[in-house]
Amino acid sequence: MKQLLSLALIPTAMFAANVLAAEANPATADDQQVEWKVDFFDDFDTFDPANWQDQILWVNNEDQCYVRDGAHNTREVSNGTLKLRVVDLGVKKPCDNIAKDGKQHPDTQYVAGRIASKNLKEFVGGKWTARLRVPNSGQNGMFPAWWLLGAQNNEPPVQEADETVCWPMVGSGELDIFEHHSDGGPNHYAARTIKSLGHCDGGDWQAQMLVQEANLDEFHDYSVEWLGGDIIFRLDDVEVYRLKGEASALPEPFFAILNFAKINDGKMHVPYWEMEVDWVKHEYLP
Repeated sequence: MKQLLSLALIPTAMFAANVLAAEANPATADDQQVEWKVDFFDDFDTFDPANWQDQILWVNNEDQCYVRDGAHNTREVSNGTLKLRVVDLGVKKPCDNIAKDGKQHPDTQYVAGRIASKNLKEFVGGKWTARLRVPNSGQNGMFPAWWLLGAQNNEPPVQEADETVCWPMVGSGELDIFEHHSDGGPNHYAARTIKSLGHCDGGDWQAQMLVQEANLDEFHDYSVEWLGGDIIFRLDDVEVYRLKGEASALPEPFFAILNFAKINDGKMHVPYWEMEVDWVKHEYLP
C-alpha cells in the first residue's frame, strides 16, 4: 500500500476513475460459471498467529507508529470481528519503526495496527476477499487498507532468503483491493494495481486505479481475482474494474495485509479510528 498520489491529484483521479466505474459491468456469464474453492478462511473468532503476524515498519512518511501485540488497543478481536485502529495517545512517545533506508520514525502520539500473512498464507493467483467496514470515514488523515504484496518483498520482516526484491518489481508487486484516502471525502475507496516498468523504490511504475463510491459505514465484500488472464476487482461480488490481460504482470505468490495508517500530521478529533474486518478468505480454481 504505497502512497502514490499527491493530494492535489486525488480529485482528478477520482473523476477519471468514476468514468471507469460507470462502464463496469456485473459478472459475465462465463465469470458466473466459475466455481471457486476456498483454501483459506479466517473469521476472526480469535487472532490466529498461524495466519497473521504484526508488520512493523515505516513507509510513506506516515505519522503513526505501528505497534506489536495490539498494544494500546490498536488490534482487537471480539464478537467475531477484527478491529484495527489508529489510537491517539495524547502525548508523543518514541517509535521503533524503521524505514528501508534505516531512518527511524520520529516521536509521535499516534499508534496503529498492521497485520500481514507474510510467510504464513501466501498464494499464486486465485481470489482474495475481505468483508470489512470503516465507520465515520473521511476524517482528515485516514488511510485504512486491505491489499496484497509480492512474497519476495524486501521490507520488514525479512524472514526468508528469497525476500530480496524491491517494490514494485515482479516478486514484490502490489494490488490494492481497498484503500480509503480520506482526502477525497467519505464513502469512497480506491482499487488498483502497481505495475513495474523496470525500476524500483520510487523509480518506474504505473498505477492503474479505480475510485469507487460505497457506504463505508456498512460491511461490504472487497475482492480481487486472477481470471482468464485478467485482474478483476469486485464489490459485493459485482465487477467494478477489470484490467484485461494484466494477470501475467503479477505472477508471483502474494501475501495479504490489513492496516490502518495516518497519512498526515493533522490532529485527530476522536480518541481512535477503526477498521472492522468480519473475515478474510482466499479461493482457487480446481
